[in-house]
Amino acid sequence: MDIAFKEHLEKLLLKDSRLVDEQGELKGNVVKKFANELDETLIGYLLEDERTREHFFIKLKDVYVFKANDFIFFLEQNKLDNSFTKYANRIGLTFNGKFLKDNTDIVLDFPYKDCILEGGQSTEEGLDSYYEYDTEVSADDKKKGYEPNQYNEKQAKRKEVFFNNIIAKDEIDRLLEPKAFANIKEYSKDGIKKLTKFNRNKNGVITDNLIVKGNNLLALHSLKKEFKGQVKLIYIDPPYNTGSDSFAYNDNFNHSSWLTFVYNRLSVARNLLSENGCIFVHIDHHQVGYLNILLNDIFNLRNKVQIIAVKTASPAGFKTVNPGPIDVTEYILFYTKEKSSFNFKKGYVPVGYNKNYNLYVEKSNDVTKWQFIPIREKVIKDLGFKDEKEAKAKYGNLWSRLYPILLEDFTYKNAENVVSVRDPHKPTETVKKLMKESKDLPYPIEYKREDDTSMYLYNGGALAFYSNKMQNIDGKPTITELLTDFWNHISWAGIGKEGGVKLKNGKKPEKLLKEIIELTTSEGDIVMDYHLGSGTTAAVAHKLNRQYIGIEQLDYGDNDSVIRLQNVIKGDGTGVSNSVKWKGGGSFVYLELAKNNEQAKELIGECKSYEKLVELFEELYSKYFLHYNVRIKDFKEKIIHEDQFKALSLEKQKEMFCRMLDNNQLYVNLDEMEDKHFGLSREDIALTKDFYQLKD
Repeated sequence: MDIAFKEHLEKLLLKDSRLVDEQGELKGNVVKKFANELDETLIGYLLEDERTREHFFIKLKDVYVFKANDFIFFLEQNKLDNSFTKYANRIGLTFNGKFLKDNTDIVLDFPYKDCILEGGQSTEEGLDSYYEYDTEVSADDKKKGYEPNQYNEKQAKRKEVFFNNIIAKDEIDRLLEPKAFANIKEYSKDGIKKLTKFNRNKNGVITDNLIVKGNNLLALHSLKKEFKGQVKLIYIDPPYNTGSDSFAYNDNFNHSSWLTFVYNRLSVARNLLSENGCIFVHIDHHQVGYLNILLNDIFNLRNKVQIIAVKTASPAGFKTVNPGPIDVTEYILFYTKEKSSFNFKKGYVPVGYNKNYNLYVEKSNDVTKWQFIPIREKVIKDLGFKDEKEAKAKYGNLWSRLYPILLEDFTYKNAENVVSVRDPHKPTETVKKLMKESKDLPYPIEYKREDDTSMYLYNGGALAFYSNKMQNIDGKPTITELLTDFWNHISWAGIGKEGGVKLKNGKKPEKLLKEIIELTTSEGDIVMDYHLGSGTTAAVAHKLNRQYIGIEQLDYGDNDSVIRLQNVIKGDGTGVSNSVKWKGGGSFVYLELAKNNEQAKELIGECKSYEKLVELFEELYSKYFLHYNVRIKDFKEKIIHEDQFKALSLEKQKEMFCRMLDNNQLYVNLDEMEDKHFGLSREDIALTKDFYQLKD
């Protein structure tokens, strides 16, 4: 078949968006799948075109019959695949035991539920950049700045990467074995210094605050022996999987990948919780239903406490242009490890004046001499006015705005004497009788309870004193109400500068973490966050004198959690610092999972040209672990020198190199750390042994 017809067919098929990958190239495996399924849209394209109709159809009377086998044979003989797939097949990269061109599986409801998803993030957005030569540019692409007859920079979502594609217990066990640590150092008010050993309590558990850099799944498995049953609170704020956040995976596997990603990590995290521990998982409406089911499965429905709705914004600004009700809410799913062992604390939130407390009582030792005055009348008299008319005469139009302020201040200062009349909870028959008697009396009836406290019955109800709504919050008495499952008392405005770091998306207020940490833990308890981001959880735990463990893979540069915690040690005055009287101090230990193939990925990512990649390949196959299917000799001696391979975009070439690496060998396993091949220092080996309490 001539080249011109092949190019004609490719151009025709590219009109069907379902057959085009993120980089604008034809997905040959999907074309073959649709042909096998006799997809009507695909057949329609082929039938409408005169040249393809002549080649792939036979006319019987007035009916055209699609010759599916001939079409598929043509695809296989002429290799109608994108350039990446063509070379991936030649190099020997396979997927589930099949070469990519033979793999037609594109969507599964919950694929690889027993496999391990890498969840590695090379960028916060999860987008890969690439360059592509365009001879023609559509009107939409012109709006993006693309020009015809030149290379244009484009972006695509990264591919899902699984550590293991074949369910093999031995491989998974090896993958999840404890890892060695490297670059271990301690940060304190005295600066940065090398660590000599980890501090431990009387039970032998590490008491240092820890910040672990590396893949959070593998880090969790490395921590599980040392901290099994030791963590009191886990708070995580995972990628929300909205399509625009940092979990930007190919849409074909978007939901199922996210579920696998979260499930893998929650399963091991549960083992780290103490029997009286709990977990808070922060999410928005996109995945809250799926997450609820996962948590029910892992923690058991009986241990579900509630779903907390958190108001995160006001209905203003750009949000008002969105269709439907304005989205101002996120959710926190609250589960315990074992509800029967969990110590529930009451939470309180500051509130303004409650208009039900509308009486002022002038007390005396003799309860029959108590006098009740309407609160409005009492406030006006305390201001020195005879009545409200006189107050209005002095303040004019300002009175309507001034009075609420004066009222709230008065009730706060006189809370012991401000009351409301309400129905008591589950009154006894005796109390009911006294309530009835009190209706005809100008003073209350005192009723002594069995615990020797008093209840005052008045005007057919029971007196509730405003002072009972007062709690000590952040060191000062405050009028409060009990915390509910709707949190609208925490402001999300102006949190950008908290901790001296910024996070592009998803930064949480320190006050939110303070609420959660104080509600569920005591000083000295261990708090964990394995999606640490800019470090809010660790920063607040540090200020509240809790031990913490934070895990993060991405490097945020000047906005990294390590920078933030250094600011905390120096006495950071933002966030909750004033309310907890934070002055600085303390320390934390930083440690990295010792890199193996992960280092190779970073080296590939740093390459600025094809020539640098070729130069790097010598190091890749001699120093790092390549997948056993890779045809190294063929790639080194032939493929890498072909003009077509050189013509691939640098990003595609990098992806090809990364795909050759064995993802089961990203980090150095504990039992191999003394192999000189990995180059770990004697100090790191000694501290790794100390971490795992290994004897020489």
